[in-house]
Amino acid sequence: MTGHLKDQPIETSRRPAPPCRADAAIEALVRDIIAKVADKWTMLILEILEEHGTLRFTQIGQHVSGISQKMLTKTLRQMECDGLVTRVIHPVIPPHVDYSLTTLGKSLGSAFCGVWIWAETHHADIEKARKAFSEHPARPAI
Repeated sequence: MTGHLKDQPIETSRRPAPPCRADAAIEALVRDIIAKVADKWTMLILEILEEHGTLRFTQIGQHVSGISQKMLTKTLRQMECDGLVTRVIHPVIPPHVDYSLTTLGKSLGSAFCGVWIWAETHHADIEKARKAFSEHPARPAI
């Protein structure tokens, strides 16, 4: 007899299944963004601008210890190119340049905030594992 509930197929999800292969353009973008954000400086600058708002070039350099002026310039240019920061040049002498996060930059910072939280949560566990690993005798290569 048809029409009984038990004869109906069971729908387990209303969302379509994810594609087996990601769109090649999206995959390339994700790899590119991860490479840039995982560099030594981008996430630190994102964090500084999120915490302090609009800052001058020299102020950013003061907050990011160890960064050279050349690397700060290169990183900020790349972030501007990717739409993560805006740069405003004020026509004064000496030049006054302000940087601030765009909405896109803020959303990227929020997306990676979980990594910071994870690191804070698991810092002691990671240090314990590293210490235990370093105390083991040398392991043969696989």
